[in-house]
Amino acid sequence: QVQLQESGGGLVQAGGSLRLSCAASGRTFSRYAMGWFRQAPGKEREFVAAISWGGGTPYYADSLKGRFTISRDGASDTVYLQMDSLKPEDTAVYYCALDRRYSGTLYGVSDRYDYWGQGTQVTVSS
Repeated sequence: QVQLQESGGGLVQAGGSLRLSCAASGRTFSRYAMGWFRQAPGKEREFVAAISWGGGTPYYADSLKGRFTISRDGASDTVYLQMDSLKPEDTAVYYCALDRRYSGTLYGVSDRYDYWGQGTQVTVSS
C-alpha cells in the first residue's frame, strides 16, 4: 500500500505564492508518476500537473502553465507544487496522486491514478 501525505496549504492573498509538498511512503514502484489535482467547492476535480519519478518534461493543465511548477525529489520521495501569482479562483483542496502504471506517458485524468492523498486546503483571498 502507498501513503501520500500533502502539506503546505493555507491562506494567502491574491498575487502570493505557496509551495505544496506530497510525501510518498509505503510500497514503491520502479516506474511511476505523480500528479496534482484540485477540487473547488461545487466543482469537479481538475488536473493541475504531473511528473514522472525519473524526471523529464512535466505535464501541465494549459490554464495553469507559467504560474504553477511541479518538481520532485527522488531522494526523499517527495513531489512539490510551486504556485505563484495565485488568484482567488485557485482556491480549492489540492490532492496529490500516484500512477503506478506509468510507462512513459503522463495523464491528466483522475481515473488513471491509483493512490490519493487526503488533500490540503488552499485559500486565496482577494
